[in-house]
Amino acid sequence: MKKWVFWLVILALLGYEAMHQKPERVNENQGIEKFEIRESIPTKSEQTLKIMKDQIYQGNLVLVNKDYPIHQAGILTDVVNLFQHKELVDGYVLLDNTVRLSRSIVKSFTTMVKAADKEGIHHFMINSGYRDNSEQSKLYKDMGPDYALPAGNSEHNLGISLDIGSTQSEMSQAPEGTWLKKNAATYGFILRYPKDKTAITGIQYEPWHFRYVGLPHSLIMQQKNLTLEQYLEFLKQQKTLTTTIQGVNYEISYHPISKDTTIQVPSNRKFLLSGNNMDGIIVTVF
Repeated sequence: MKKWVFWLVILALLGYEAMHQKPERVNENQGIEKFEIRESIPTKSEQTLKIMKDQIYQGNLVLVNKDYPIHQAGILTDVVNLFQHKELVDGYVLLDNTVRLSRSIVKSFTTMVKAADKEGIHHFMINSGYRDNSEQSKLYKDMGPDYALPAGNSEHNLGISLDIGSTQSEMSQAPEGTWLKKNAATYGFILRYPKDKTAITGIQYEPWHFRYVGLPHSLIMQQKNLTLEQYLEFLKQQKTLTTTIQGVNYEISYHPISKDTTIQVPSNRKFLLSGNNMDGIIVTVF
C-alpha cells in the first residue's frame, strides 16, 4: 500500500473517533463562560395606563376624615345587607338586621375570623358597617365630634370600615380585641383610631373600629406604627419602596395626579391602584 493511502486511512479513522467522542465536563470554576438556552423574554416590560382624575377618590387607601370628604366615586358598589345574605355570615354574628358591608371586605373579614377561631378566639360580632348619610348624620348628632364624623366625612360611608365587637365583653377587654390588635394587619385590616394617635386622627380611641387597606400596606403601617394619615404622607415622601411579605415581593409607588394622565405599570406583573383622596394615586405591584 502506498504511504499516502495509509495516512489517508489513519486520518479518516481519527476523524470518525473525534465525531463520536463524548465531550468532557467543564469545571465551572475554570472561568470559562457558560451559556444557557432560555426562552426569549419580551424586551418591553411596561405598559402605559391611562389614569382619570377620578381615580384619586377610589381605592382601599383613600383618606376620609374631617378634611377630606368622600366622593361618590369612592363608595364601593358591592355593599349588601348581610342579614339578607346569610351565606356571607360565617364565623361571626350580626348585632342586628341592618348591618351592611362590601362583599369583598366580608370575604377578607371571614378569612381573618376563621384564623382567629383556630386559636380559640371565636366570639366576633359586626356591630356596624356601611352607613348612608342620614344614618351618619344621626350618629354624629348623638355621639358628637370626638366619637363621630359628619355625613360624608366618615369611613363608614365607604363600605370598607366596620365596627367589630365581641359577644363576651367590651373590645378593650375582650380576647377578640386583643387578637385583632395583634393580627388584623396580617389580613389587610388596621385599627383606624389607636389610643396614642388621637391628635393625628382627630378621633378618640376606638378599639372596635377597623378599616381595610390591604396588604402590604397594613403590615407596613403596623411595623412603623403609622396611622393612615401618616402612611400616605410617608409614601409621598418615599415616592417608591419595595418590601417582601409572606414570600411576595411588593413595589409601591406614589404618583401625583392633577388631571387625566398616563403612568407606566409593569406588563408582566399584577398591580392594584388606589387614590389617596387628596392629590395622587398609589400603585402596588406584586
